[in-house]
Amino acid sequence: MCGRFEQSGTRRHYARVLGADTHGHEWQGGDTVPQYNVSPGSAPLMLHTLNGKLQSDYATWGYRTPAEGAAKRRPWINARVEKALTGRYFRHMFREGRVIIPGGGWFEWTVEGSKKQPWYITRKVEAPIFMAGLTNFRPYTEQDVEVGFVIVTEDCEGGMVDIHDRRPVVLEPEDAWRWMDPDTPVEEAVHIAHTRSLPTEAFTWWRVDRAVNRVDPNNNRRELITPINELTR
Repeated sequence: MCGRFEQSGTRRHYARVLGADTHGHEWQGGDTVPQYNVSPGSAPLMLHTLNGKLQSDYATWGYRTPAEGAAKRRPWINARVEKALTGRYFRHMFREGRVIIPGGGWFEWTVEGSKKQPWYITRKVEAPIFMAGLTNFRPYTEQDVEVGFVIVTEDCEGGMVDIHDRRPVVLEPEDAWRWMDPDTPVEEAVHIAHTRSLPTEAFTWWRVDRAVNRVDPNNNRRELITPINELTR
């Protein structure tokens, strides 16, 4: 799964890496402070397309149905790619709400002794990650339900399983565009989610300070993604 991630780049940076035209006024400013410990319930950057152009919004990480909201159940934060299209929770979003959640990497945990040990996972090359997401957000539409997004996850297929058995679906820019495009047929989007995610070999990971475990808006330092051995030098 993906329970926390880092999003320290600017909107314009992520858009440029995707190959979008960022000369318009809509890409000037509008950034939050760098986020090194994004947690569910916060509102990070979400990218989507409208009339063929890249758009950005800040949306809540987490989704629940009106009935679940009334029952005060905890929101879903991930959607298994195997069930995203057929499951009753996410089927409508898979057809109309495919988005990208950009970042630098994400966190997973192992248990060492009796303590949770966080790991930071990022690409081996210096490039952002573009995580496939689903949302019930509709631009320029007044909505009377809770609005949020979930991150699509897949099996790790070995290699990364020593940290966790699932990870986000991470796409290259070309596939990210196809995923976001509302004109992309559902069948093609399914194919992208199942076959185009970057392989385990594209990533590297290392232990980081257990301070990551504390969910707090003020717990937001670059050191949270620094390898432990570098912090102790």
